[in-house]
Amino acid sequence: MDQKLIDEINIQIKLEFFSAHLYLAMASYAKAHDLDGFENWLLTQRDEENFHAMKFYRYMHERGEAVKIFGYEDPKNDYGALKEVFEYALAHEKNGHRTY
Repeated sequence: MDQKLIDEINIQIKLEFFSAHLYLAMASYAKAHDLDGFENWLLTQRDEENFHAMKFYRYMHERGEAVKIFGYEDPKNDYGALKEVFEYALAHEKNGHRTY
């Protein structure tokens, strides 16, 4: 595989895992405010992002390429209200998972 493609896929894996981490933090916020339905929905989003990351992970290994796992900033944990959680999530999705 071309090195630029390898590098970009590794970055995408990082972004997908960060997104999962962010949704987990959002789910925790919802749970702390007794919003169990929203917590469940956000955990489902977390699972989807993990699924995406692992698809890229498997793709790379199926082609004999090494996956590099990179760190990232802590996700946002504090929100003023549930509306802010969803506004932040929308911005995150619109920006290609690059809100950290």
